[in-house]
Amino acid sequence: MSDTDRIQYLLDRLEIQDKVALYGLGQDLHQADSEDGNVLAQWGQLFTPDAVIDATDAGGQIFNLGDYAELMRGKDLVGGKEGLGFSFNAWQHIEGHATVTIDGDTAHSMAPHWHTHMSRDGKTNTHAVGYWHDDWVRTSEGWRIRLRRIEHLYFQTFPVVDTPPMIAGIDPI
Repeated sequence: MSDTDRIQYLLDRLEIQDKVALYGLGQDLHQADSEDGNVLAQWGQLFTPDAVIDATDAGGQIFNLGDYAELMRGKDLVGGKEGLGFSFNAWQHIEGHATVTIDGDTAHSMAPHWHTHMSRDGKTNTHAVGYWHDDWVRTSEGWRIRLRRIEHLYFQTFPVVDTPPMIAGIDPI
């Protein structure tokens, strides 16, 4: 492999690893009550327009990108109490460091994820943990996911308890 090929390989890996984070940003920059449910603002830079999201391992179905976005934020991506906002009013999606294999203009990555959600009633928090398996294609706009498959490990709900002081004499926020 030439130095030019090595440099291109590293640039491709970095781009794919950076783009894995766009999924979480798409979710997190558009919280339930933010009046902006347009997850596609970020996901449009992540997925091909004809992308397929296979959520069958987590009890879902196979979605096209538009249907998946509506599942997350409701019809017309209104947010609020539609989509995830029906049950949750806040969340954070942590997308882990991806392992990436590249073959010309296609690639595959696997990345762990940890997604936390605060219930709308404030009594519980949930954690969804698993892996993303992504098939990528190089486009004129850069790398995009053509197929995303979730590997579901667990989804658990925990009761909310009062936060103890972290430092003596200072009340938690």
